[in-house]
Amino acid sequence: MTVPMTSGGEGWVIGNRWDTLDGIVPEPVRVSVIVTHYDQQSELDRTLLALQRQDYPAHLLEIVVADDGSPVAPVVPAGVRVVRQEDRGFRAAAARNLGAAASSGEVLCFLDADTTPEPGYVRAITRLPTLLPEAVTVGRRRHADLRGADSLAAIAELGPAAELPEPQWLLDAYARSADLLHADDRSYRYVISAVVACSRALFDELGGFDESFTSYGGEDWEWAHRAWQAGAVFAHVRDAVAWHDGPEWADRPSTDRAKEGNAQTLKLATLIPVQGSGGRGLLPATPDLVVHLTAQASEAATFLCVDSLLAVFPRAMVILDATPPAPALVADPRVRLGEVPDARVVLRLDHAVVMQDVDELRVRVNALGQAEEGSFSVLTADGTVVGEATSRRARRRTRRWGRSVGFTSGALSVPGMYRLHEQPHLESWVGGWGDVERWR
Repeated sequence: MTVPMTSGGEGWVIGNRWDTLDGIVPEPVRVSVIVTHYDQQSELDRTLLALQRQDYPAHLLEIVVADDGSPVAPVVPAGVRVVRQEDRGFRAAAARNLGAAASSGEVLCFLDADTTPEPGYVRAITRLPTLLPEAVTVGRRRHADLRGADSLAAIAELGPAAELPEPQWLLDAYARSADLLHADDRSYRYVISAVVACSRALFDELGGFDESFTSYGGEDWEWAHRAWQAGAVFAHVRDAVAWHDGPEWADRPSTDRAKEGNAQTLKLATLIPVQGSGGRGLLPATPDLVVHLTAQASEAATFLCVDSLLAVFPRAMVILDATPPAPALVADPRVRLGEVPDARVVLRLDHAVVMQDVDELRVRVNALGQAEEGSFSVLTADGTVVGEATSRRARRRTRRWGRSVGFTSGALSVPGMYRLHEQPHLESWVGGWGDVERWR
């Protein structure tokens, strides 16, 4: 990925601190607006007219209509490009990718044909992606009943006159997170593809939207989750207002709303392993935490180390560098040999240790990469450094920028962690008698 540097600073911020760029106005860059469309000519007419009325420099604004196989090709004004794919059901993800591939802007702005922007929308939603290649911005999608409305009228007047309720859960989430300034691993739920923007560099690095989504909903959340895990900066831009023609999804007519929602949840559960998205008991295909034991320890020390690890982190995966001869290790599907998966957090241990009472370690691992800390050294109770925990977000930023940027590094001394001797007393460990001095 080629990362453009900006005149506003380094081109990156610590953690998700986009607020450090408040008040900085970048030089305008070429923006491509990708309008996803399916058989909505009147709504498309209104949205395209609103894009002509943007206060963004017209010569830097490219508009591409990505048609998802409408029965009749959409009619568009001169200067607007149309790309089409055959009708094979709902394929908004593929349509957006098609539109992005046909565009040339440095910043990509995605809209749906039935979501009409106010005049300052493009300028507001593209400010941060212009300054920060890692920024993902989501606008404010308001709702109105625009049936029969004058398609030539200004949307800033039409919308409020026919306004419908906004989803309260979304308003609450933006208020609670200070417009996603305090985003975390579950904040992908508040990124809506009908009103989203990002740099082309980030979009290309992510590989676009997942085209396996072929029914309504979910593709934006999966894409946003990948972006966040790749080190993206999330921001809700409340001044970037676009009006959706009709109510929110939960209030729209459907033959089986519960079935649609469950289908989306089941698909996302396999793709997003973070707490609150994956199953509560089922192990995810990609673990949230991987513990990489690099130590060449004895069979007994390896057994005790791995056993104590999985006792305190039962959903983790343990990667060993050497083949363990103990059948009890080989038999557990959570213990593997080979490459280290790109998990949300990788905890590397260079020494065999035993873990007990590690609540603070659990808290730090859960929070890693969500605020400003991207990694921390791990120390035993006596102050010996035994490894390091790193977040995927920090690793991806390091890869992207070629150096460690965008996160702070810390250290944690774990009172309940001790280095193991070559031959720890396994009988006392498995039997649950004695103390740490006995079995370590």
